Amino acid sequence: MSKINLLLLLTILISCNKESTEIKNDKQSIKSVYVDKPYSQEFHEGFLISKDINDANDVRAIQPDNKNNIWIATKHGVYQKKFDSRNWDLMILGDNLGPSYDIKLDGNGNIWVATWNGVYTNITGKLKKMEGLKPPIAKIVIGKEGIYALGPYGIWLNKNNEWVKKNYATARSIRAAISDNNEGLWIATDVGLYHCSDEKSLVIRENNELISAYVKGMDYTDQGKLWVASMGGISIRDENHKIDEKLPKDGITNANINVVKKAPNGVMWVGTEYGITRFTPGEEDYSVRLSKRWLLSDRVRDVAFDVDGNAWIATAKGVSVIKKIDMTVSDKAAFFYKKLVPRHVREPWIVGRFKLTIPGDTTSIVPDDDDNDGEYTAMYLAMESFRYATTKDPIAKERAKKAFDFLKYLREVTEIDGFFARTVIPVSWERSHDMDRTYSEQQLAEEIIRDPRRKSVEKRWHVSKNGKWKWKGDTSSDELCGHLFGYYCYYTFAADEQEKKRIAEHFSKIMDHLIRNDFNLTGVDGTHTKWGVWSPEIINNDPEWAPEKALNSMELLSFLKFTYEITKDEKYQKEYLKLIKEHGYLNNIKKFHDTNPAWNTYFDIYMALFVYPPLLSYEDDPKIKKEYQDHMNQWFKKNKVTKSPFVNFTYNLLNGGNDELDNSIFFLKDAPLDLVDWKFDNGKREDLQVVRSPILEVLQVELRPPSEYRTIRWDRNPYHAISGNPAQERDPVYWLLPYWMGRYQNLIVNEPKSQ
Repeated sequence: MSKINLLLLLTILISCNKESTEIKNDKQSIKSVYVDKPYSQEFHEGFLISKDINDANDVRAIQPDNKNNIWIATKHGVYQKKFDSRNWDLMILGDNLGPSYDIKLDGNGNIWVATWNGVYTNITGKLKKMEGLKPPIAKIVIGKEGIYALGPYGIWLNKNNEWVKKNYATARSIRAAISDNNEGLWIATDVGLYHCSDEKSLVIRENNELISAYVKGMDYTDQGKLWVASMGGISIRDENHKIDEKLPKDGITNANINVVKKAPNGVMWVGTEYGITRFTPGEEDYSVRLSKRWLLSDRVRDVAFDVDGNAWIATAKGVSVIKKIDMTVSDKAAFFYKKLVPRHVREPWIVGRFKLTIPGDTTSIVPDDDDNDGEYTAMYLAMESFRYATTKDPIAKERAKKAFDFLKYLREVTEIDGFFARTVIPVSWERSHDMDRTYSEQQLAEEIIRDPRRKSVEKRWHVSKNGKWKWKGDTSSDELCGHLFGYYCYYTFAADEQEKKRIAEHFSKIMDHLIRNDFNLTGVDGTHTKWGVWSPEIINNDPEWAPEKALNSMELLSFLKFTYEITKDEKYQKEYLKLIKEHGYLNNIKKFHDTNPAWNTYFDIYMALFVYPPLLSYEDDPKIKKEYQDHMNQWFKKNKVTKSPFVNFTYNLLNGGNDELDNSIFFLKDAPLDLVDWKFDNGKREDLQVVRSPILEVLQVELRPPSEYRTIRWDRNPYHAISGNPAQERDPVYWLLPYWMGRYQNLIVNEPKSQ
C-alpha cells in the first residue's frame, strides 16, 4: 500500500468512523475508564530523490516554504518538490549545477540557498545567483537585521540586497549557525562554539562549558535556553553558561550529533548518525525514531517543520517526513480492520503474516505459511468474538465462524482421529517453510546429541484426501494453547447454541485423542510430536522435560476443564482430578514462577495467558480456584512490566479490574500504523545497555515503546536487541484483539456526543 493511499485511507476512515456503537457489556462496576478522544498519530512517508543519481539522495539540508513546497540541498544540487507531488525537480542547472549545503526561508517567504559557487535566492520569483561574496558558502542564517552567508572564506550580511563582509574572528570549519535574536550569531565549528557580534567575537570551548568542542548544531527552546549539539551530547546554556546537558545515557541514540531543531510544539529533535531522539525540555522521558519504519536512513543531517507541524528530515539516503494525523483509538481500530482481511487472510480463512517479495515494499505482498497459522487464526477468532460481543455486528460473528471452520478443518484434514495439523497450503505451492527433507545417519546423530528430545521429521507435508491441500504435521503445544484461547472466547462471547455444540464436538475429539495417547499429540508415525507432550509419565519422570513441567501441567488441566465445561461429560472431570490428586499437577504449576533462568522463555507469558481463562472461569472448588487465582496474580505482578495490553486486559477480564489501563492505552496509541516488520538494531543505541534480561539466553535491551521495536507478534520477545524481518508484513490482530477486549470490558469507551 503506497503512503499516499495510506493517508487517503486514514482520512476516509476517520471521517466515516462513527462513535455511536452501543456497548453490550453490562457488567461494568464503578471504575476508571479511558474515554476515547483524538490524539496525534504519527506515520512515515519516504522520498527517494533519484533512482539514477546517488548524490541526489545525499541530502544535507531541508526547508519547507510557506506553500508547503519542500526544498533540499544535496550533494548533487538543489531540488524542490511541489506540495501536491512526489517528484523532485532540479532547480539549478547547467554550469551552476553542483553541491549545495544549506537552505533557509526568510520572513517574506523567500528561499536562500548556500552552494558550491555562492548564494541563490528566489526573491525575484526565480532562483538566481547573487554576487558579492566568495564561495563556497556553507550556511545561511535568517536574522532580523538581514541574511547572513557563512563559509570558509568569511561571513557576509545582506542588507538592502548588498553583501557586506563582517569582521568576525572565527574558525573556518563552519557546521551550523543561528541568530542570537540580538544582531549577533552563534556559530558551530570543529574547534568550538563562537558568539559573534559587531562588538566582539567570543569562542567557547572550555570543558566545563561544552561537552566537546566539535559542535554541529544549535537551537533555542521555547524557554530561551540554547541547546548546543556537539560530539558526545547536548550542552544546555542560558545567556552566559552551561546549566545542564543531555548525554547518551539520557536518551541520545548516538554521540555523533548532526542537528538539533525545535518543533512548533516545543519538542527538541536531536538528529544523529543513528536516528532521532525527541526531548520535551524539563522532562526525563524521550522518544526515538529509528530504522526504515521512520527514516530512509538512520544518518540524519537536518530537520525542518512545515506549516502543519510535520517533520521533514534530510538523511543520507533521501527525505523522510514524519506526519501526524488526529485520530482516536477507535479510528485506529477501523484502519487496521480495513487492512486485515484484504491483506492478511488466505484460503480457507487463515489469518497471519504475509510475505513481501521485495523487502519493505508493501505492493509486493503475497501469501505465506507459518508454523503457527492455527494459533494466530485462533487469536483472530478471539478478536472477532470480542468484537461481536461488544457491537453485535453480524459480520464479526460470520467471520468468527469462518475462523472456527478453518481450525476445525485442521483436525478433519489429517484423518487421524483427534489429531490436528499446524496449517494447510494449496497443493500448487512449490515452496513452503520447512520443506520435506531427509537425514543421513550422521545428521541424525548430530541432532540427537544436540537435543536428546529432538524429533527429526522428514515428511512434514501430507496431501489431503481431496487433493486440494497439503497439511503440516508435528503440531506443538503452543498451537493447542492458542486454539484453546480462541475456542474459549468464541464459546463464551459469540457462539450461538448450534456453534457451541460444534465447539464441544470438535474439542472433545482432540481431548479424546490426548487421553488415548497418554496425553500426548500423536502424529502420522504413531509417536508424539516434538512439543505435544503432557503425559504424567514423561512430564513427571523424564528430566529432559523439567523445563516444561509446570507450564504443561497447567495447560493440560485447562484443556480438561474446558472440555468438561462445554460437554458436561464426567470423564473429563475425572481425568482432571486424577491429574491433581495422583500426579501432582496442581503442585507442579506452583514452580512456574520460580523456574530456572536457563529455562525461561518469553512466550511462556502468553502460553499461561491462553490457559488461565478456563481455569479461573470454570473451577468451582474454592481451594483449587484460589490456587489458580493466586497463580494468575503472581503471573500478572511479574509480567505487568511488559506493559502489554493483551496481558493487562486478560487479567482484567478474569479479575474484574482496570489494572495498568494507562499503559495499555499508551501501547494502543504508540503502536505504529505501519505493519512491515522492519529491522531494529536497538543494540547499537548508545542510550540502551545490552543485557541478558529478562531472558538469559538472548541479548536484550530495556523495554521501549512499540514504535521503537519490530512489529509485534505476542510470541516474540520485544526486549530483543536485534529483531525484525522487512520481508514480511505482520497482521494487525495483535493490536485489534486487546483493543476489543478493552472495549468489551468498558475500559475503553467512546467520547459522549455533544447534544
